[in-house]
Amino acid sequence: MGRALLRSRQRGDEERSRSSRDSLKMVLTLWTASFFIFIPHVFTSNMHLAVISPQDPALPIGSNLTVVCTVSSELGIEANSLYWTLNGKRLAKSTYMFLSPTELSVTLHRLNGSQQQSGDNLVCHGGNGEVLAGSCLYVGMPPEKPVNLSCWSRNTKDLSCRWSPGGQGEMFISTKYILKYKYRWYGKEKECEEYNTGHSHTCYIPRDLAIFTPYEIWVEASNQLGSATSDVIILDILDVVTTDPPPDVLVSRVGELDDQLSVRWASPPALKDFLFQAKYQIRYRVEESVEWKVVDDVGNQTSCRLAGLKPGTVYFVQVRCNPVGIYGSKKAGIWSDWSHPTAASTPNSERLQSGSCDPKSEEQNSTLRRELKQFFGWVRKHTNGCTNVSIKLYDQWRAWLQKAHKTRNQVETVKDLDYLISLQCFFFVDF
Repeated sequence: MGRALLRSRQRGDEERSRSSRDSLKMVLTLWTASFFIFIPHVFTSNMHLAVISPQDPALPIGSNLTVVCTVSSELGIEANSLYWTLNGKRLAKSTYMFLSPTELSVTLHRLNGSQQQSGDNLVCHGGNGEVLAGSCLYVGMPPEKPVNLSCWSRNTKDLSCRWSPGGQGEMFISTKYILKYKYRWYGKEKECEEYNTGHSHTCYIPRDLAIFTPYEIWVEASNQLGSATSDVIILDILDVVTTDPPPDVLVSRVGELDDQLSVRWASPPALKDFLFQAKYQIRYRVEESVEWKVVDDVGNQTSCRLAGLKPGTVYFVQVRCNPVGIYGSKKAGIWSDWSHPTAASTPNSERLQSGSCDPKSEEQNSTLRRELKQFFGWVRKHTNGCTNVSIKLYDQWRAWLQKAHKTRNQVETVKDLDYLISLQCFFFVDF
């Protein structure tokens, strides 16, 4: 009895298992059938509702273009119910031509340059507005030869190059630029890879550069309508070196002189081991102005005195460096960026602080004549044989004279003035 019951249970389990397998097979069969029935329709028929020809054409500005939209007969759509848009704007029916029950064309005359570099969107629509097919129109000009190619090296460690496009073709369709370079006499050409997105038409070569070896460098431009190549420039890294701005710029007063400021700075540290003759420039402006005045003749010293300034005025000062003749290079160097502005103020004029009333004009003229007579007497006595004395020395002489009246020591003042004449670089600038 027990054996019969066990066999009955086993048969029941087998039947249930067989039933489950049959059900699973049926589900898989139905799913597979649906895949083969519906998927090809999705991936084939729906992807070919309509076709635009030609697809994504590139044309010069001013061209005429005829494009045909061919719809699938499976859709049951008549071509005369279709319409066209260009960049979302519906085109006039006068530009259409009904070619067959499944073909509608549109003709565009005297095309302007593309409104977007990614191409203008030409779309074929069904009568209910459904998008059936699309194409991109690239209308522009082939690139012209890139121009104004120039390069510079910061502290001989890298190389950056910049250029300008040769025409307006890239305004309408995307133009690709590739900077290429190679050793002048040997080696294969290489491509610059780090293009600066923040500054268009600039590329940066950070490493693996040789000095004392000429390079050939050029730019190639290309788009869907053609290509062009710039002139080749030949350069040695040492001929195009620029530095970091001079560090440690310090601007300070010159004692109590109300019209002067002293400017000092350090040489660029990255070039301390290089053989070169630096040139420096200074520029300065008053706090309320945006116009800079430049001192060109600073030479290679790292200090300078500005004179002829306004008393009681805040000035901003900047310095930049040009490394000339690194390792004997004969080329003119490249100016660095300007240093960060450094501010300082000239002392207030003692005369302006002495009272609120101006002296009478007769008193002013009398004082001026007396001081000029005294000054020219001093010039004849102390500057014999000096050919570089400027009348602007009068302002400096007056300042020293004021110092003598305060200290009651005119002998020391005369010694100071004699020393002033002996200086080889002293800058007097009009503001």
